[in-house]
Amino acid sequence: MDDASETHEESLGEEAFDTVNSSIVSGESIRFFVNVNLKVQPTQAGMGITGIGQGMERTGDWAGVAPLHQERPEEAGWHSESSPFSLDESELPGGCGLLHTSRKYLNFKNFEREIRAHRDLDGFLACASIILNETATSLDDVLRAMLLRLIHDPDYTEPECNLDLLMAKLFTDAGAPMEGKVHLLSDTIQGVTATVTGVQYQQSWLCIICTSKSLLKRHVCISRLIRPQNWGENSCEVRFVILVLTPPKMKSTKTATEVGRTFATMFLDITFRQKLLNTRTEEEFKEALIHQRQLLTTDCQGPTPGTRYDISAICIQKVHQSLQHKDFFPVGKGIREDIARRLPVYPLDLTDGIIGKNKAVGKYITTTLFLYFACLLPTIAFGSLNDENTDGAIDVQKTVAGQSIGGILYALFSGQPLVVLLTTAPLALYTHVIRGICDDYHLDFNTFYAWTGLWNSFFLALYAIFNLSLIMSLFKRSTEEIIALFISITFMLDAVKGMVKIFQKYYHGNHLGNHNTDHISLGSLVGLGTSLNNSLHTALNTSLLASSPELTSMNSHSTEHRDTAVLSLLIMLGTLWLSYTLYQFKKSPYLHPYMREILSDCALPISVLTFSLISSSCFQDIKMSKFRYNPSESLFKIAEMHSLSLKAIGSAMGLGFLLSMLFFIEQNLVAALANAPENRLVKGTAYHWDLLLVAIINTGLSLFGMPWIHAAYPHSPLHVRALAVVEERVENGHVYETIVNVRETRLTALGASILVGFSLLLLPVPLQWIPKPVLYGLFLYIALTSIDGNQLFERVALLLKDQASYPPTHYIRRVPQRKIHYFTGLQVLQLLLLCAFGMSPLPYMKMIFPLIMITMIPIRYKLLPRIIEAKYLDAMDAEH
Repeated sequence: MDDASETHEESLGEEAFDTVNSSIVSGESIRFFVNVNLKVQPTQAGMGITGIGQGMERTGDWAGVAPLHQERPEEAGWHSESSPFSLDESELPGGCGLLHTSRKYLNFKNFEREIRAHRDLDGFLACASIILNETATSLDDVLRAMLLRLIHDPDYTEPECNLDLLMAKLFTDAGAPMEGKVHLLSDTIQGVTATVTGVQYQQSWLCIICTSKSLLKRHVCISRLIRPQNWGENSCEVRFVILVLTPPKMKSTKTATEVGRTFATMFLDITFRQKLLNTRTEEEFKEALIHQRQLLTTDCQGPTPGTRYDISAICIQKVHQSLQHKDFFPVGKGIREDIARRLPVYPLDLTDGIIGKNKAVGKYITTTLFLYFACLLPTIAFGSLNDENTDGAIDVQKTVAGQSIGGILYALFSGQPLVVLLTTAPLALYTHVIRGICDDYHLDFNTFYAWTGLWNSFFLALYAIFNLSLIMSLFKRSTEEIIALFISITFMLDAVKGMVKIFQKYYHGNHLGNHNTDHISLGSLVGLGTSLNNSLHTALNTSLLASSPELTSMNSHSTEHRDTAVLSLLIMLGTLWLSYTLYQFKKSPYLHPYMREILSDCALPISVLTFSLISSSCFQDIKMSKFRYNPSESLFKIAEMHSLSLKAIGSAMGLGFLLSMLFFIEQNLVAALANAPENRLVKGTAYHWDLLLVAIINTGLSLFGMPWIHAAYPHSPLHVRALAVVEERVENGHVYETIVNVRETRLTALGASILVGFSLLLLPVPLQWIPKPVLYGLFLYIALTSIDGNQLFERVALLLKDQASYPPTHYIRRVPQRKIHYFTGLQVLQLLLLCAFGMSPLPYMKMIFPLIMITMIPIRYKLLPRIIEAKYLDAMDAEH
């Protein structure tokens, strides 16, 4: 009779279904069961009214059929005003209760990519609990037999487990009042398919999942009934029951739902179920499971080709294709394609959010203010550093002017205007090295600097013309994140080193000076030198707006100087705390959502202005360290290019080539991070044209002796984030922020660059009222916000987390945990290698830093695959 029923089922061309009205299947529905008499027959005992919730969203990988997860957490209680029967509480029949039913679609288990699918099945086969030809007819008896089978299994080690307690946990009436019990399964997974008439359930199998605190490990039992059983709605011809039991605190890929999803994906195939019906022994049953796993592994679409359902899902894998010589020709092809791609949408870059329905003027204003402060303050800091390193040849004025001019040109003519240009610490280092060479060989600094910049622009133009930006496709996501995290660390170290120098000068230096004049600190000696000779300049983090005290007055002012050090630390930490708190304020429940968004977008301007005001007004008696400012004699003075010899010009070419490597990697890497798929930008990229534009901009900056600029991290990704519409989504208890869309505009970068230009009118006052600790707090804020979403940092954090707290990310699902930690360790080693060269005290070590970044390509493609399988490396480098 068993085989006959299944054969009849197959002969009809589809499995027997009970069609369920689509209004019943909703995202969340509440059923009111009114049990008039607990002793009457089930068909007479209840009557219900279904409340319709939000419609379900299909998220399965296959079309036509998907496993449906149903949860029925019971909330027993009396129903009064909401009752459709309009009965008073005293008139309600005995046995009234509330039952909450929640349904959601589950993704199919991908046996090719998700490593846990194989491990779930291996664990089951190792200690299989299989019941063949179960004769029990009621659901309770079948489940009790399955639990008894688990308990009597030799591998069953659950000393504190109680059979009756487990049975009660499987149904909704556990813990409900006696007069209000409704005996239904609490948590199930079934196969469903959507049709024109509604939703149809697969009736021949049922997966029941349960979580219990009394369990120590996971257990799976499969029971094959001797004949189909009718157990009510959506379970009219059940032949297979899968029972999954797990402890509550499990890794996100080992939960009851995940294990149930593994077996539910296998049982979706009617051909597979037919094979299981024909098996006679447990060994044959296991062999059928293994064979089905092989089919699902080789065909990543899910069920085998024999299934009657229309499976249209496509397994997409990112396969690396090696670059060919022809990809770099014809000359200028990439630039032409970039212009053709971006030129048609250029008007939209100026009108989106201003004209039309989806206006975002307020968002543009707050983003412009954020970008203005995020660009201006580092520009001032690096301008002051350049002033010290070049003896005033490149000062704050020139740095601000160059930032404004370059930013305006890039915002107007670039292919990707969301990328932000900025001068950076490595560029300041190159400038310092050039100054040292000029002093050693008696060369004119402005001329040698200009020639180095021109050679840099020349090489960048060649890279753009010959489409060399295609090489950046060799940089995998993991490599990009190593470099991004390195840059974030440098911001942190800059802030820490600056604060350490302040303490050395004001705290430890004066303390030592009070006790032993033979051990005067370096900061004190530098301060004395400043008072004696105005031609010598102190370092960036030891320069003071006010004149330094004399050695004879150190004793009387030691307490005041210590106050300066302590206050500087508090100002820096306060700036970080306020800015990051306001940045996270959009996640708080306070105020209106629109106000929360404004405060979050204006976090940086508010914190900078607040603590600058606190420092300058509330602590007037304590002198704070401020940036150095010397007005330029002439902002726009072209260098005398003919004054250098050919040998000096050749030396400038070598420096220009190394500098072009830094520009090439930084510009393309930051652009790639801004154009990352998760940012959902739709107007296209322009790597080649933007590289050429950067070369043109830096040509002019070099001639006028202004600092060079290129794409800045993390300012560019933060700019994209500031213009993004973000949604929060919850998966397995973990909250994720997902970008829905980004308002791609030129107006924010253009407005910020114009404001930076107008800031020249604010020099020296009131901009000098911004103390250096505020700048250091800004650096810490930028570093902290840039780490958010960095997978390398997240995987390092996994080493400190309990497995039950692991987020259900794609690499957690697809890669064994040990391989993940191996890969993370190898990335950390590469990060340490970058730090060894990029943070070396030797200037010339830092100059070859771009070559170290390029060597990470062969490390990723040649060395790492010998340690970790390529499929796991690709999975961790995947976007999702």
